[in-house]
Amino acid sequence: MAQLIDGKAVSAAVKAEVAEETAKLKDEKGLKVGLAVVIVGNDPASRVYVNNKKKACEAVGFQSYEYALDESTTQEQLLDLVNVLNRDDRVNGILVQLPLPKHIDEKAVINAISPDKDVDAFHPINVGKIMIGEYSFLPCTPAGVMRLIESTGTDITGKQCVVIGRSNIVGKPQAMLLLQKNGTVTICHSKTKNLKEICLGADILVVAIGRANFVTGDMIKEGAVVIDVGMNRLDNGKLCGDVEFESAEKKASFITPVPGGVGPMTIAMLMKNTLTAAKQQAGIE
Repeated sequence: MAQLIDGKAVSAAVKAEVAEETAKLKDEKGLKVGLAVVIVGNDPASRVYVNNKKKACEAVGFQSYEYALDESTTQEQLLDLVNVLNRDDRVNGILVQLPLPKHIDEKAVINAISPDKDVDAFHPINVGKIMIGEYSFLPCTPAGVMRLIESTGTDITGKQCVVIGRSNIVGKPQAMLLLQKNGTVTICHSKTKNLKEICLGADILVVAIGRANFVTGDMIKEGAVVIDVGMNRLDNGKLCGDVEFESAEKKASFITPVPGGVGPMTIAMLMKNTLTAAKQQAGIE
């Protein structure tokens, strides 16, 4: 029976570290840390995420600046706001909540954010830095996954690591981070053949495809570390991951629950990125 990886506990530890360092920098250097969050429209899920980010800012001692824009906001108006925030010294990190309304080009908005304030690490410059291993920020979810794996005491070196999913937000950067820790990495996706056989070879399995209960226990190697990035709502209203938990739990050595696994880590790592940005902008190592 697998041990649960408690994302709430690990994320609380990360936030406590950030809060401690933030308080110390404020006392010793007079440094205040600020995060600007921009939301366009009234998507209920986005509103929940933004509220959670504001609460996290308060918990770690950051200034939080929210810009809630109407659904009808034009791309030009949004880009103008991003440019203002790029120049605002109070703002160390800028986060534009995705998805954006269909009439706005997400890529243009991401590209407009200063790489130095891109605490989501979505800007092409930051993506390139991750590829060569010389990054300042890591995408929040993959960084959180790495911290969860670390919490199990698992040494990634030489392990067979399988990532299911190839998104720019999770799958691709996740593979890079595992590779940088000397894992042997396979990326799988919707066109992958023999998926079950590949998964059965995985010492570490990270699943991020957005399909409820897709990976079942018979696809998991005995003793594998299983990280479920998925968050799906079933017809009965219950949340579940991309991994069928009951059967997977019987095979894995460690497994993340949904909810309470990867989810809390994403916001904790956002706080860590924002602190890193503030230190870099102030010239503090």
